[in-house]
Order: sequence, then structure tokens, then C-alpha cells
Amino acid sequence: MALVLRALLFVGGLFFVLMGIGFLLDPVGSGADFGIVPQGVLGFASIRADMTAFFVVAGGCMIWGAWARKGDPLLVSAALMGIAIFGRLYTLTVDGPHDGWILPIIVESVTVTLALLGSRMLPHTALVPGEDD
Repeated sequence: MALVLRALLFVGGLFFVLMGIGFLLDPVGSGADFGIVPQGVLGFASIRADMTAFFVVAGGCMIWGAWARKGDPLLVSAALMGIAIFGRLYTLTVDGPHDGWILPIIVESVTVTLALLGSRMLPHTALVPGEDD
């Protein structure tokens, strides 16, 4: 079970890292997939910086946790995706639904679930005494 979970986390992490790299290299194309259109240099910089950071950190922590068998980094991925879910649900409440609104929430919910399961199953080392020596 743990091996399957680690494999899912690793593959999911690769997916998110590649998505983040897509925002860095092609902000117009990747942004369009998310309904984001850059306006001027600031728009390009914001998409490249913020979207790349979000997906590379979320995916990188999933890869790190799965590969190194550590639960700590998976909490970062779970937190990022959990906040994204909150933002989507807030938008759904305030602005109403849009076409395809459910798929991103499903992907983020599955990611949170896998990351939290992995965090529970894999050891935590961030607060272990003497680890810094």
C-alpha cells in the first residue's frame, strides 16, 4: 500500500512540476488553460512567478516526500492545495459556477487526500531532537 501511495505521490508531483514549468516557459498557453490572460509585462511576470512557484513547490514537495519517504514535505503540498480548494469554493459561493469548475476541485481534493495519507504513513523528521547535529 505504501509503495502504491508513494508512486501516486511521485507521479502527481511530476505532473505539477511540469505544469509549473509550463507556466514559466509558456505563460500565455498555460494561463489560457486556467482562464488567465497576462496584461503587459506585469501580467507575464505574475504568471511566471506565482503560478510556477505554486505548482513547482507543491509538486516538488510531493516528489521529495515520496522519494525520501518523508511525511513532512507532503504537508506543504496538502496546505497549498487545501488553500486552492478554499479559493475555488469561495469563488463558487460569491461568483457562481463556471464551465468545468468541478474538475480542478477534484484534482486538488485527491492531491490533498494523497498528501495527507502519505504524511500519516511516512515518518516525520522535522522535529526530531538531535537531527541538526
